[in-house]
Amino acid sequence: MKNLYIMGSAGSGKTALAVGLAFKFQQQGFKVAYFKPVGTSAATTKADEDVILMKELLKMDIPLEVISPTMASPFYLSRGNCSSEMLHTIKETFMKVSEGADIVIIDSSLFPHVMCTVGLDSASLAAKLNASALNLINAKNDYSLDELVFFNKYIQDRGVSILGNIFTHVPKPLCAKIEGIYKPLLDELGLQTLGIIPKVRELSSPSVAQIYELLGGELLTGNQNLDLLTEDIVVGAMTIESALGYMRRSNNKIFIIGGDRADMALAALETSTSVIILTGGLYPDVKVISRAIEKGVPVLLVHYDTYNTIERLSELSGRITPNNEDCINKAIENVERYCDWQSIIKGLK
Repeated sequence: MKNLYIMGSAGSGKTALAVGLAFKFQQQGFKVAYFKPVGTSAATTKADEDVILMKELLKMDIPLEVISPTMASPFYLSRGNCSSEMLHTIKETFMKVSEGADIVIIDSSLFPHVMCTVGLDSASLAAKLNASALNLINAKNDYSLDELVFFNKYIQDRGVSILGNIFTHVPKPLCAKIEGIYKPLLDELGLQTLGIIPKVRELSSPSVAQIYELLGGELLTGNQNLDLLTEDIVVGAMTIESALGYMRRSNNKIFIIGGDRADMALAALETSTSVIILTGGLYPDVKVISRAIEKGVPVLLVHYDTYNTIERLSELSGRITPNNEDCINKAIENVERYCDWQSIIKGLK
């Protein structure tokens, strides 16, 4: 068997697919292991959360630092690590993880281009680890298809075999276009479509707890409601009259506003809001806190400006935890119903 490298950007559903495929492979009698050569640490733990999840689900008796030997951050070059040493460590730990396994699922980093400067991006590592690639794309429009084709070509240029592409978190209105237009275009280019997975709220919507963990800051209210899911982001950088229409149309939203805009925060609290994020470190009017407590809405104070807050939130998607059986079952169901997992297995033989 070959190794399977799952590639995709943050929010593309790599973890959910890894979970679903791992269970499906096990059902077919294969011994499955998991490896993430370049991990990302969370604010509350030094270990990559995907690694923690997969280690537990697959009952891997291997230390976390072996399953994910290298950690990346936006300033990884400041550490002065030698790329050849990192590659040696990755190869060495991969041998330990793969020992006795029929299939090793290799998970890409937060974005497939991470560490490209030192030759440790996902496509380059797939070539070095003798893995076939499965590319995920969270399609939003035609540019998303351009991105998919562009990255497929890059993977092929690295000498890596591409099993196919899977569209994830697809809104219902876009499903027909992917099936009727995108898929035939990819067929003409010799690129397989191995799945079109519809959007599932539990797998695509991050919780308030995840947002708090990502951004840090000070939680002013709503500690008991951190499990609320979020589905949209609205920024209050407009007049209240203009903002009201967006607020009313957005369900379970993240509302981002400066702490000095009490009028806007109070208006958001009267609509479907899962969390209010106050940027710039500005404390809100006491009326905002009082109303948020009444409504049970978490209010998070952060020291980032609005732009950097939005940029960090773009890295976020729904997360599966080891004790969340509903999410795990949905991930397995998605693979069974919407993915051509049989072709993935054939491609690995």
